[in-house]
Amino acid sequence: MRLPLACLVLLSALASGALAEPPPAVTRRQLDTGWEFYQGSLGSTWEIWRRTVPSSNSVANWHGHEASGGVKWSAVTLPHCFNARDAVDPDTAYYQGPGWYRIRLKLANPYPGGRTLLHFNGAGQKADVFVGEEKVGAHVGGYDEWTVDITEAAGRAAQDPDNQDGVPVAVCCDNSRDAESIPSDLSDFNRYGGLYRHVELVYVPAVSLERVHVETALVPDGSATVKVHGRLSNPTAAQTPVALTVEIRDPADKLIQTTTQSLTPWAGEKELATLALPGPKLWSPDSPALYHCAVTVQTSGGAQQVSERFGVRSTEWVEHGPFKLNGTRLLLRGTHYHEDHAGVAAAVPDDVVRQTLTAIKAMGANFVRLGHYQQAPLVLDLCDELGLLVWEEVPWCRGGLGGERYRQQARDMLTNMIDQHYNHPAIILWGLGNENDWPGDFATYDQSAIRAFMSEQNALAHKLDPSRSTSIRRCDFAKDIPDVYSSSIWSGWYGGRYTDYRAAVEKITAAVPHFFHAEFGGDSLAGRHAEEPEKFFRLAAETGKPVRADTNGDWSESYIINLFDWYLKEQAQMPNLTGAAQWIFKDFATPLRPENPVPRVNQKGVVERDGTPKESYYVFQSYWAEQPMIHIYGHTWPVRWGKPGETRLVKVFSNCDTVELFLNGTSLGVRKRAIADFPAAGLRWDVKFREGENQLRAVGHRGGVEVADEISPGYQTTAWGPPARFTLKETGRTGEAVTLEARVFDAAGVPCLDAANLVRFGLTGDGRLLDNLGTARGSRVVQLANGRAQITLQLTDGAAVASVASAGLPTEFLRVGAPGN
Repeated sequence: MRLPLACLVLLSALASGALAEPPPAVTRRQLDTGWEFYQGSLGSTWEIWRRTVPSSNSVANWHGHEASGGVKWSAVTLPHCFNARDAVDPDTAYYQGPGWYRIRLKLANPYPGGRTLLHFNGAGQKADVFVGEEKVGAHVGGYDEWTVDITEAAGRAAQDPDNQDGVPVAVCCDNSRDAESIPSDLSDFNRYGGLYRHVELVYVPAVSLERVHVETALVPDGSATVKVHGRLSNPTAAQTPVALTVEIRDPADKLIQTTTQSLTPWAGEKELATLALPGPKLWSPDSPALYHCAVTVQTSGGAQQVSERFGVRSTEWVEHGPFKLNGTRLLLRGTHYHEDHAGVAAAVPDDVVRQTLTAIKAMGANFVRLGHYQQAPLVLDLCDELGLLVWEEVPWCRGGLGGERYRQQARDMLTNMIDQHYNHPAIILWGLGNENDWPGDFATYDQSAIRAFMSEQNALAHKLDPSRSTSIRRCDFAKDIPDVYSSSIWSGWYGGRYTDYRAAVEKITAAVPHFFHAEFGGDSLAGRHAEEPEKFFRLAAETGKPVRADTNGDWSESYIINLFDWYLKEQAQMPNLTGAAQWIFKDFATPLRPENPVPRVNQKGVVERDGTPKESYYVFQSYWAEQPMIHIYGHTWPVRWGKPGETRLVKVFSNCDTVELFLNGTSLGVRKRAIADFPAAGLRWDVKFREGENQLRAVGHRGGVEVADEISPGYQTTAWGPPARFTLKETGRTGEAVTLEARVFDAAGVPCLDAANLVRFGLTGDGRLLDNLGTARGSRVVQLANGRAQITLQLTDGAAVASVASAGLPTEFLRVGAPGN
């Protein structure tokens, strides 16, 4: 077959290297700075650009300007969430409505006749994009990526003399309530608003690659095949041939495969190359090997290269049995991750995302479920790099099933999620929904309609990606539809005892072909501990009344580590368990829980909303981590209590083979770790503390490595009566930040070590409380933890008066002065 002359010319140029490199100019950059924000509605799109003093012949400085009509814009940096603080405000529900962003862009597309794009990694929850007053794009859905082509509109705007300082671009994000949009407002998380993920300015040639998919498969002889598929963007329907090169590099960045060809521009997705990988290095949590695929397209308008990472691995869900990765059983040890952080809400900085996922891996996890929506590209990239297997799902969450607009959004978001994240080897499950048996958004709740739509989504997922399994959590009347199902098992929290766990899991494992346990655990207030955390069960047994830990328990860290300890030792001894994922790694904001000890925060995390570990983090490490570790329970328990000479239980969580405990310099003996020996795998001692301060030191050995930990708990033998008064004292100062601690005492001045009163901090004067963070130390309204609560204030020049108040107790005041005041 003879190739057209144009094809021969392109292939010759590509082979010689003359056209292989993209232009040297920047073709992609993040638009993090230069933005301004206004929260609220506008009367018109012209109002976005209206100036206080209109000028037809000169360009006014609009940055930071307050226009007529009272519209005031504030400088912001992206990512930005306009619910950064109000999501956890204890007194006021979070804002749901429009929020406007504007920027002026200096454009310099290096491609002749190229396209200028704005790429959004996610924006909540609906968005409209404007160039000047012209609407150029819109998107529904707060979590998938999307792109707007602004080429023509930007060209027109650039001709306006008022735009000499840049092309005006505005984005309206709107998270208003809308029952016909997913996720439901009944979901146990905030529907955040804003440009809370990165926005990028992208330049591409007139004909460019829109998407590259890399499909891998292991062959019985131990080799692998790699199929590379591509989809073009060709808005002008050009037919000039393109030269195309596909390169594959191994995990050491060595070039191992390359192909070159000429093609006429095509529509839809096309297979570009099929290549063989002899003896591939397999991706796994222990060895997350990543290959690289680079596809270069050379056109008369310039060259573009798209680079994708991929991995080679196989998965198998054994019927009524375990999960296998690369042919070997792997117990999935997991947790969950929401995009939410103290002080920024959904606009989680990249470094915090890295810190959080690294902490998940350091906990010993090999799996993470991304709740309950498609997440930012960085999250998936890090899961690939760290070796964290992933269940990612669309936000069809609670409320029932809406009409056609609702369903089309769900279809679109499932399609986009699979299309955009197809290449990530970490992903093993596409989630179709969560708690879809939860009604409330519509007058009609039709289980048959939900089943029908679930079946439709299941078929769509398999059509888009036949290589991966589908999953849902908690919708028993549809449990036969997805490949993998998780029922709701919260033994010991929302009902029953944690000792019921194994029986519940074995029952559902036998009932469905493939079971994975997503979501287990319970809430705990950081810093709250108890000598008898299961007292409520004992009292219930005495009275014969039914109880639940979530409503009758003390929400102590002491109880929740007992629950986790039991679950983990059971999971380790269940040979047919595919795995389980604790809910959730980090405390997060939710509008549904204003009554919680930290209001509007789901406190089921093993770390706080700012990433501070709770004691339970180390329980998981003791079962899952490979690196030798040791942790005496009680680092955040300053004073224990009991009668003189009474023994108190001390637990050490460690993955060491043996641990020796010392009290005040005296050895209390060596214990051998035995995973079935509850609690703490046998690493526990009955200890007699002395009144006042004590020293505990634990030393463990594993594989020739020694690790140690120590704490200095107090011990109080004096009993206390009802809380009668507060003290409020300064406990630390760093620059302008002053930390205050409130403590409660009885009428005789004895500390009330189990007090859990709800308290409110206040401040009057030259400063502000550092509150609305959603942490135990970052909320102006919070329950006491063992008779204590803390808050930090930022003190400017001068002085302020801080206060702490609680119903039935006299308010306590403290004057706080800046140095010299």
